[in-house]
Amino acid sequence: MTRVTLSASLMCGDLANLERTLADLAEADIDAIHLDVLDGAFSPSLPLGLETVRRVRQLTKLPLDAHVMSVNNEYFISQMLDVGVDSVTFHYETSLHVDRQINLIRQAGAAAAVALNPATSLSVLEFILDQADMICLMLINPGYATLPGEKRVPYALAKIARLRQLIRSNGLHTAIQVDGRVSLDAITALVEAGASNLVLGSTSLFLPGRGLTENAAEVRRAANLGSAWASTGGPGQ
Repeated sequence: MTRVTLSASLMCGDLANLERTLADLAEADIDAIHLDVLDGAFSPSLPLGLETVRRVRQLTKLPLDAHVMSVNNEYFISQMLDVGVDSVTFHYETSLHVDRQINLIRQAGAAAAVALNPATSLSVLEFILDQADMICLMLINPGYATLPGEKRVPYALAKIARLRQLIRSNGLHTAIQVDGRVSLDAITALVEAGASNLVLGSTSLFLPGRGLTENAAEVRRAANLGSAWASTGGPGQ
């Protein structure tokens, strides 16, 4: 049974108490800090500035997973590599030179990931899947996590399962990250479908009235159940 990576979306935490939030995440069963780096053009959101990201690197030893959502990928990729993040994800939809950007990241010693918006076909991965360390599937439109009533796209599980099959058919071990409304009640099904890296935010980890350690434990239990079902051909197989 494979251990699922839990990535805490920092923009959903208490940014006014950044040091305390990072310390609490380090005490919980969290594997990485997920940093949403937006430019205000790709999406209207601007939760984390570059200097905030630099400060985060100084405050925690946890791996940093930078998710660049920008129309100028190369600039922000370079900035993230300069900060010293452990992995960089950029969007296929705003990339003219996907191969070049993957190489820039990997040559710097970081893991490289490509993100796909909900409606972007998996067919675009044909010539880059074997180069990427991870594929990030957006389950909502990026940057709109606070939109009232927003739900995951209805084809989320089918897309995850198809990507897992594509990875296996090519003899690869590429990680599948899912991002957007990864709620506690959906985690088991998402992992069973093939997700191996969960971006956790306001619907799973940063829940009001409960501690991060307690919430992380609930997430881990749900992820373990999904992983067990996936490996044994459980309920959804």
